[in-house]
Amino acid sequence: MALQPLTVKELAQKILAGEEVFILDIRKEEDYSDWAIQGRNVRSLNVPYKQLENGVEDVKEQLPEDKNIYVVCAKGISSQKAVTMLEEAGVQNITHLEGGMTAWSEHLEPMKIGDLTNGGELYQFIRIGKGCLSYMVIANGEAAVVDPVRMIDTYKQFASDKNVEIKYVLDTHLHADHISGGKTLADQTNAAYYFPPKDDEGLTFDYKKMENGAEVIVGDAVNIEAFYSPGHTSGSTSYIVDQTYLMTGDILFVESIGRPDLAGKAEDWVDDLRETLYERYQKVEQDLIVLPAHFGKMEEINEDGTVHAKLNELYQKNDRLNVQDEQEFKHLVTDNLPPQPNSHDEIRKTNMGQKNPDQDERREMEVGPNRCAV
Repeated sequence: MALQPLTVKELAQKILAGEEVFILDIRKEEDYSDWAIQGRNVRSLNVPYKQLENGVEDVKEQLPEDKNIYVVCAKGISSQKAVTMLEEAGVQNITHLEGGMTAWSEHLEPMKIGDLTNGGELYQFIRIGKGCLSYMVIANGEAAVVDPVRMIDTYKQFASDKNVEIKYVLDTHLHADHISGGKTLADQTNAAYYFPPKDDEGLTFDYKKMENGAEVIVGDAVNIEAFYSPGHTSGSTSYIVDQTYLMTGDILFVESIGRPDLAGKAEDWVDDLRETLYERYQKVEQDLIVLPAHFGKMEEINEDGTVHAKLNELYQKNDRLNVQDEQEFKHLVTDNLPPQPNSHDEIRKTNMGQKNPDQDERREMEVGPNRCAV
């Protein structure tokens, strides 16, 4: 019996649960090398579609006989043809990923982080194909969403399922690697939109200023306090939630730190980055649980499928936080920057409201892996 097509939600849940997954990726070699589906127990084989068209017998020998095989392409079209070719050659237990890497890039999987004051809850939305992390704070029928991506229907549906109203939307900084859904989500839900004013490089819309010490109280119960933490951008602002969690935006990750160069100002912002990591964060409670806006490697995902770690643990384990010499730190940061995200300048302009690309253009702008970390 033929397998049903696999949805991106089903695949995400398998990977986050640590299940063994075998991927046959039929995109071009360079596309696969740049960005592929990964996971703790994911094995993948790259055989470009054109090679399959020349015959599948050699490929068949490389496929496991005791596992389901999921064929992946860019948009979920050529993968269906590949499945047919391989089935005709006698391969069983094979199907395709619906929507391909485009759908994979856009999927958000909500995961509960923990309970908050007075029955409140905190959820992390993992964009597993892109490495983005966003959050929803829920309390007494109200919700605040932090760093939402452009697939805002997921947050709206989740809030509806939880029977809460989205009242507040916050961004930690002006994003450059992905298109923010912040202002759009706020507009569509009549929520207040909060943004750090020092990152206002020409925003074309109004917002409420989230400056150091400013507070948002969700459901008259859960406090979100702004903590100014520049370095990734000049306005980067962390949020302390319920005196328990530290949402660090793109300043601090579980295994790395944020890059200071996405506005072309690495030399200018690296000092701010060091001061935030080595001084500002040292002044907050060290048992706060760090919730970053991105993860860089699948190894950063915990066994329960969430991404977080205590701040004091990161000061012990994250080697980027243990470079005592200032010049050595500057060289570490500025000499080890990965390629900049695709279309990062266009994404920044879109997030400022200066450009309004259509949905297909937005998808194309975000193609590729997360590249926010040093």
